[in-house]
Amino acid sequence: MNSNSSTKLDTLFTPGLVAAQQPTWPGGPDGPQVKAAVAELKALPPLVFAGECDDLKARIALAAEGKAFWLQGGDCAETFASATADSIRNRIKTILQMAAVLQYYSSLPVIKVGRMAGQFAKPRSSDFETRGDVKLPAYRGDAVNDIEFTEAARTPDPHRLVRVYNTSAATLNLVRAFTQGGFADLRQVHEWNKGFIRDSKVGDRYEKMANEIGRALAFMKSAGVDPESFKSVDFFASHEALIMEYEKALTRIDSRTGDAYDVSGHFIWIGERTRQLDGAHVDFASKVRNPIGIKLGPKSTVEDALALIDKLDPNREPGRITFITRMGAKNIREILPALVDGVTKSGAKVLWVCDPMHGNTYEAPTGYKTRSFDDVMDEVKGFFEVHKSLGTHPGGVHIELTGDDVTECVGGGEEISHEDLASRYETACDPRLNHAQSLELAFLVAEMLRDR
Repeated sequence: MNSNSSTKLDTLFTPGLVAAQQPTWPGGPDGPQVKAAVAELKALPPLVFAGECDDLKARIALAAEGKAFWLQGGDCAETFASATADSIRNRIKTILQMAAVLQYYSSLPVIKVGRMAGQFAKPRSSDFETRGDVKLPAYRGDAVNDIEFTEAARTPDPHRLVRVYNTSAATLNLVRAFTQGGFADLRQVHEWNKGFIRDSKVGDRYEKMANEIGRALAFMKSAGVDPESFKSVDFFASHEALIMEYEKALTRIDSRTGDAYDVSGHFIWIGERTRQLDGAHVDFASKVRNPIGIKLGPKSTVEDALALIDKLDPNREPGRITFITRMGAKNIREILPALVDGVTKSGAKVLWVCDPMHGNTYEAPTGYKTRSFDDVMDEVKGFFEVHKSLGTHPGGVHIELTGDDVTECVGGGEEISHEDLASRYETACDPRLNHAQSLELAFLVAEMLRDR
């Protein structure tokens, strides 16, 4: 980084603002450990490039116009231990399968975005966790501390931010190899299903669709269409911009334009707990040129949404703002209409995305945090119903999922029960849809998209 860029970055963000949901670092945010980690991060190459962020922004603008559909999926919270080739491949395969289903039934381009390569931190409702007589700092994700319930493991460690960078770089390396090297070739649509459970109804339905796609591709090839265009896909990385030291340290000045970009991911979002208009997170997002997502929960108002648009997108740049609604199945039909209508009447063009996960979490009688597949689907249905009634575009879905055969959400075609949760409950934070549930959701969403 040259001295001019460094000087510009040093004065870019407004000092002294409150940053919610930050770790209590040993020595404080200006202590030697944090300073050493930040200095190391500042010297490292970008994880993504500004041009890629601009490309994604252009696609989001198309989706906001109703000409594409957004599919965002991945872990609630990535862990260092789960960043294996098999785990990453299975998540990518699941998203590719879901995208194929959505695109085949809707005839819309699908923007494929992973909650990957950076989703290592989580906001928490409490700074501490108590078990019996022991009170320790809450687990805030592998970016901050370890899930093991010991004082040493739970003490925040700024050097973990460097490990986040290295693990994200390794993940992105695999993602790019898989999506550009032929693995994501649409002609491999059958191969993506290998290794997954095949005796489910949704698996059979996928195979039938794959056969139809195969016949269509064979026809196109016979008609002289170049099949090389199917060989690779664009796959974008996203995460919640939560830990300020990490995001600011990975902000760079684009040599083409002189603008600042957060090069830790293509798409970053601000959570429901950190979107204070006068807070550090919104200030940060207003100064970088990435496409920005904002979570809106059931207490959100039209005034909130419009104020955030004015702060983050004063020039009304196409593709800049995505509103990710997380209302809960019981609330969406009541609360979402006023929000969408108010923003639409303001003239602002945003992409509306449904997060049907976070508003539908509850504790099972067996003690596990879970979600019902029926509730997840009902929120998506409500999302589509609202947009249909208003004549607006239901632009996408934001799903916490894994490619593994876990038992974390109840219901779905496999009819996972509360008693089944214990058999493979592996999440480090919130419950995720497994592969079969994710694919089932894709088919149901595809039908809604086709009939919208």
